[in-house]
Amino acid sequence: MVMMRRVAMVLSMVIFGWVYQITHPPPPKICGRPGGPPVTGPRIKLRDGRHLAYTEYGLPKDVAKFKLIFIHGFTSCRYDRVVTFPPEVYQELGVHIVSFDRPGYGESDPDPNRTPESLAMDVEELADQLGLGSKFYVLGFSMGGQAVWGCIKYIPHRLAGAGMIAPVVNYWWPGFPSNLSTEAYYFQLPQDQWTLRVAHYAPWLTYWWNTQNWFPASAVAALRAYPMQQGNFESLHRDMMVGFGRWEFDPMDMEINPIPDGGGSVHLWHGEEDQMVPVTLQRYIAKKLPWVKYHELPGKGHMFPLIPEISQSMIKALLYDEN
Repeated sequence: MVMMRRVAMVLSMVIFGWVYQITHPPPPKICGRPGGPPVTGPRIKLRDGRHLAYTEYGLPKDVAKFKLIFIHGFTSCRYDRVVTFPPEVYQELGVHIVSFDRPGYGESDPDPNRTPESLAMDVEELADQLGLGSKFYVLGFSMGGQAVWGCIKYIPHRLAGAGMIAPVVNYWWPGFPSNLSTEAYYFQLPQDQWTLRVAHYAPWLTYWWNTQNWFPASAVAALRAYPMQQGNFESLHRDMMVGFGRWEFDPMDMEINPIPDGGGSVHLWHGEEDQMVPVTLQRYIAKKLPWVKYHELPGKGHMFPLIPEISQSMIKALLYDEN
């Protein structure tokens, strides 16, 4: 009997150790620290001690009429800009653009406490430290487009305008009719459906699900060396847990434009044939929130902003409030 208890205790400890190991990711390799990648570009130090890496392009900010912060998408970094133009186009638009690595990506420190609100606060502090003025524009693509909702919610008083390009949606936002969000959810590949289920219902299993070999994990998470050089957990996996977790707010509860006194417009662009983010949910958002200027592009998929003519027209519409 005593022997059986000892064997059971040992087995319990082994199982506990195994579960702990598979559900707890290795620590990130933080840039600039021993064992981590080098810091190769400018960074600011945030009030909580984290660093945010950024790059600037376009007109010099002291002569530019407009200042814009670009927020990159999933598996990307500050160098993956969908708003890169020849010098003469920046001159015509009169814009200075800042692109930054979201926390955990590229050379920005991870933020294990990241939320939609904390990222909006990072954007505001970036603007302040770089001297972009009291008002600036934000533009995000894909997962970065989803992050723009946080800016609209938490720092509307700082926005001159906001743009979302094919923004990722959270299928669990309460404002969606259940039949619509369910239909859109099952539009995805089965492996992506399971990946998002885990991120939403059991976020503590996100690391295990995306590293195990028993079942296929996300089809969207194409690994790239530089954006994920500090580790996949605080970049890709954190994106999944934040983007598809339980939000502190529902964008569809914002019945009027939060930007004070009509001081800026909000645009949303989406491709009719997007196979990654179902267009049906964007149509519902546009119907629910008439203050959002919705632009649907016939025949286009998720990567339409890589077409120079389209990206230029989007920037012009945002800055000059044109259709």
